[in-house]
Amino acid sequence: MKAIGIIGAGNIGKAVATQSLANDFLVLISNSKGPETLTAVVEKLGTGAKAVTATEAAAADIVVIAVPWTKVKDLTRLTDWNGKIVIDASNRFEQGNGVEDGGLASSEVVQNHLPGAKVVKGFNTLFAGVLAGDPQVGNGKRVLFISGDDKDAKATVSAIIGKIGFAPIDLGPLAAGGKLQQFNWPLASKNFVIL
Repeated sequence: MKAIGIIGAGNIGKAVATQSLANDFLVLISNSKGPETLTAVVEKLGTGAKAVTATEAAAADIVVIAVPWTKVKDLTRLTDWNGKIVIDASNRFEQGNGVEDGGLASSEVVQNHLPGAKVVKGFNTLFAGVLAGDPQVGNGKRVLFISGDDKDAKATVSAIIGKIGFAPIDLGPLAAGGKLQQFNWPLASKNFVIL
């Protein structure tokens, strides 16, 4: 059973935790205030969830980043990110769409903050309530988009998405697909169902 480390215990982090736990993953969830502040969250999530420090969450097999955009840069020193699969669920809400970063997609900026990580953009285009709900709609499945530059990392993330009941759709590399997924771009907040 793989452990999924979640850095960020807000609505998106809790939604990813809920879906992961319902499908036999262990969840190590953290926030910036410390594990002792997550007692109620872990009790609500149930068996398989454990409150940990951000450093402990970063040591998991797969790490989900669900922190406010302005906090992503603070994650650089948590661990040796080299070779680690990181799912970037953060959304950059500031205006500018990357102009101040030379036009990079927000996940490319995340990649720069986590040197050596295999960053896959995902879990960021659905509202938290939809993400936490049933991935099945009638005879179809809700779509979760991914993008990334590492083929094997994307295959791993696609398998996780499929296991929790969603339909993964690969949009290609971070530079192209990541932009389509980020806030204020075409796929943000879109709730697609595939039959």
